[in-house]
Amino acid sequence: MKLSTKGRYGLRAAVDLALFASEEPMSISMIATREGLSESYLEQLFAKLKKAGLVHSVRGTNGGYQLSKPAREISVGDILRALEGDMVIVDCPDSESMCAKFDSCVTKYVWKRINNSINDTMDSMTLEEIVANSHNAAEESHQKAYCSK
Repeated sequence: MKLSTKGRYGLRAAVDLALFASEEPMSISMIATREGLSESYLEQLFAKLKKAGLVHSVRGTNGGYQLSKPAREISVGDILRALEGDMVIVDCPDSESMCAKFDSCVTKYVWKRINNSINDTMDSMTLEEIVANSHNAAEESHQKAYCSK
């Protein structure tokens, strides 16, 4: 399984919102500039995130996008599934009616366990956690630069 740019760029944009749009909406152009992404592509991604209820838009001169919920309530899995669909490496059927080899398949347990692991990991990480890691990394970088002078 390989994430497309929808998932990678959409997650970056959602983290950007979590970092910068807590008080006021953030425009697509500001996010695009900070992240080095296409505005038109971000508009498509935000339409999907909005449809999934993860962001909302504010119209007007100072309009833009904000998260629909606190960052601690939005998981990486929420974002990636909104943009990419179900996150599975193998779409293994759950019943004999859907797969002739269901009863004798020895690998279905492998695929199920891997799929569950991927989803559990994505669902356990929140935007709040990513923002905290971002702040820690920036602080460490600043400290290294200060100490090397």
